[in-house]
Amino acid sequence: MEFVFAGRVIEWRGPSPYYFVPVPEEECAGIREVAAIATYGWGVIPVEARIGEVAFETSLFPKDGGYLLPVKAAVRKPQGLSVGDDVTVEMTVRL
Repeated sequence: MEFVFAGRVIEWRGPSPYYFVPVPEEECAGIREVAAIATYGWGVIPVEARIGEVAFETSLFPKDGGYLLPVKAAVRKPQGLSVGDDVTVEMTVRL
């Protein structure tokens, strides 16, 4: 299951800062259809993603009925991304 979407980098401040791109509702609806077979627990969904030239593997976090795509420093720093930047995400749910 493949998706391409645009989003804005946000920050969640917990014990340490985390950066995410919220997955738009239309894509979340598709992900929810396969969530039961894709998740490996706690509702997280394994994905392969690409932002710009950087491809990476991670897991979507469930949040308020939607999903957040974590964006690690190894993805942000080479591209100079920070909070508020708009990005295009190519993403494949790993089933």
